[in-house]
Amino acid sequence: MKINITGKSFKTYERLNNTIEKKFDRLGKFFADDIVVNVVLSKVRNNDKIEATINAKGTLFRAEEETSDVYEGIDLVVDKLTNQIRKFKGRLQKRYHDNKALKFEFLPDDDDYEDEIEETMVVKTKTFDLQPMDVEEAILEMEMLQHDFFVFLNMNTDSVNVVYKRKGDTYGLLEPQY
Repeated sequence: MKINITGKSFKTYERLNNTIEKKFDRLGKFFADDIVVNVVLSKVRNNDKIEATINAKGTLFRAEEETSDVYEGIDLVVDKLTNQIRKFKGRLQKRYHDNKALKFEFLPDDDDYEDEIEETMVVKTKTFDLQPMDVEEAILEMEMLQHDFFVFLNMNTDSVNVVYKRKGDTYGLLEPQY
């Protein structure tokens, strides 16, 4: 496992880098040696922000934490990533019902965790009419409904899009690519 550590408005130092490598090496048991972990450290207001991303054979694991103590934040991020990886493994095993053709060479067995996996299920289905509108109208509609996202038919591209709220009072747009 290769670990890339980057500081954005954050000065890293040898002790911190060694701690990050030591903590993230715990995740090495889940993956092959060629997996890359990207860790980004930054300052946000008076806190330290730790973001980690792992791209494992097309599956993306990501966690971020904002704390006053960078070392505590590292522990929390590693714990989040470990839980995501274990849940992913459990879901794959449930989906394929222990099919022998499916291999988990990058995910070890962890029998203690299997009991903790929650079953994911849809508890509510909502139907709605897609209204043709532009992005600005969709954002306005989302704000009026006080939602975090809004699905609409983009009149400019004639495709279904989603606008959503981002941190810092900004918006994002999801456009499908065919």
